[in-house]
Amino acid sequence: MKPDTAELLAVLPQTQCTRCGYPDCAGYAQALHEDSADINQCPPGGAEGVRRLAALTGRAAKPLNPDNGLEAPRTVVFIDETWCIGCTLCIKACPVDAIVGANKLMHTVIERYCTGCELCLPVCPVDCIDIEIVSGEATGWAAWSPAQAEQARQRYEFHSQKSQREALENAQRLQAKAELKLSDLATHSQHTDPVVLDKKRAVIEAALARARAKRQATP
Repeated sequence: MKPDTAELLAVLPQTQCTRCGYPDCAGYAQALHEDSADINQCPPGGAEGVRRLAALTGRAAKPLNPDNGLEAPRTVVFIDETWCIGCTLCIKACPVDAIVGANKLMHTVIERYCTGCELCLPVCPVDCIDIEIVSGEATGWAAWSPAQAEQARQRYEFHSQKSQREALENAQRLQAKAELKLSDLATHSQHTDPVVLDKKRAVIEAALARARAKRQATP
C-alpha cells in the first residue's frame, strides 16, 4: 500500500533545512507521496534516511543526490555577540524559533532547539553566526535522534501557526486602517482636488477588495 504523507513525514528528520528542494519537510513528504520527488534528497537523514524511505515506499535505495548536499555531522550555530547588531533577520529565518532576541539587542541561539538548518547564515548582514559540529563523527540519523526530530517538528508547526497568525493580524490592522481612511478620505488626505480624491478612493477600494478576497481564499 502506498504510504500517505504523514507516514513519509514521520521518517524525515524535521530539520526544515530546505536542502531537499522543498520549503519544509512536509513539502518533501507531499512530493514523495505524489511521486514527484526521489527518496535521496535529504542530506540530514543521510544514507539511513534513504533506506527508511526505500523501505516505506518500496523503491530501491540509492546514494544521496549530491545536488542536495552531502551527509555530514550534526551542527548547531552560535552568534558572536560582539558583532551582532540586533537586526532580527536570523530570528525571522529560523524555522524552529531557536534564536531569541529583540530589535537592536543581542541575539542568542538556544542550542537544544537548533536543527542545524543554517537558514540563518545567508540573512545575517554582518556574518556574525558561526557553525560548530556537535555530533563528533556521527552523521545522518546516527547524529539525530527521533526525540530531537519530534521536538523539531512540534516547534516548526508552532512557528508556522504563529507566523500565519501574525500575518493575519497585520493584514487586519492594515485593512482597518484603510477602511478608516476611506470613511473620510478628505480628512485623511493632503489633497483637496475631487478628481485626485476619487482616484485615491478607487485605489484603496481595489486594495481592500483584494485583501478581502485573499482572506476568504485562505483556509
